[in-house]
Amino acid sequence: MADLLVVKSKIKDAVQGLNVSGDFAEALDAEVRRLVKRAVARAKANNRKTLMAKDL
Repeated sequence: MADLLVVKSKIKDAVQGLNVSGDFAEALDAEVRRLVKRAVARAKANNRKTLMAKDL
């Protein structure tokens, strides 16, 4: 897989008190990539070149 968009150490910081399995970061990265892809499609459909929060 390409470089992760998520930072593993930040995930661990966010879930204080829990362990994080090795495959969690990759699964979360896949979800983030899906969100970004959908946001890009929405921005393009609205003739914009800027991603905005509303695209999520």
